Amino acid sequence: MDKCDECKGTMHRKKIPYMLLGIPLGNFEALVCDNCGQKLYEGTTFQAIEAAAKEKGIWGLGGKTTIGTSGNALDVKIPKALVDFMKLRKGQKVTIEPVDQKRLQVIVE
Repeated sequence: MDKCDECKGTMHRKKIPYMLLGIPLGNFEALVCDNCGQKLYEGTTFQAIEAAAKEKGIWGLGGKTTIGTSGNALDVKIPKALVDFMKLRKGQKVTIEPVDQKRLQVIVE
């Protein structure tokens, strides 16, 4: 048996559920620590996870955009794939707040 790099517990091979962006993608094989719960996936497993995420349309939703202007304010354009995933619509209320000096959090109401 392999030892966990984090706590030196014993790693066991198991099929466990994998979620991405709150959406279940299925059960995938991983090494799971019996002490701290650390999970390790092999490359072929990650390929299967990526394929499942692509099939559900949630792979690669992040992207780059530019900051524009609207009157005296700045605006951020949200890519269509992300708009569709989050079911956003014009006029919808959101709360925007800083996480730190490099990140914003948008909470859909």
